[in-house]
Amino acid sequence: MTRVDDLVDAFQAALVGRDRAAFAQCCALDVHYEDPLTDAPLRGCDALGDHAAQLWVAFPDAVVEKTGERLHDGRYVAAPVRIAGTHTGTAHDLPATGRSVALHAVLYCELDPARERLWRVRAFYDLYDAAVQLGVLPSHGGLGERALLLLRGFGLRARGST
Repeated sequence: MTRVDDLVDAFQAALVGRDRAAFAQCCALDVHYEDPLTDAPLRGCDALGDHAAQLWVAFPDAVVEKTGERLHDGRYVAAPVRIAGTHTGTAHDLPATGRSVALHAVLYCELDPARERLWRVRAFYDLYDAAVQLGVLPSHGGLGERALLLLRGFGLRARGST
């Protein structure tokens, strides 16, 4: 296992470990973090810990698992993961749904100049799919999705018509 693998493993463990201080073990103190739920990049281990704490409340049984080989060149790493858990707590003003969520994601990371810690981390995943799994948004292709599009002003057309 390489140092990069150790850092990503530690980051994955910190995401679900319920220990805000764990991010300081694998991230630079001025880490920048983004995911589909952040309005702007979070800066610093404390902000990242606060963000992760929302996950711990909303999905207390959350797990993050490696799903494939990590690609890295010594400075950048792409790490495919699966994030899963049951929504039993309030998240971003969304009351608990009791539903399970399983998302595939990619953590795209940049190491700090000394290549000792994660400096920038972006998590890419399908937020719409998460909302569908939680029952917040309708599934793709169904009547609910078409009704939502109609409300948004996209109109309804028969499939295959131009």
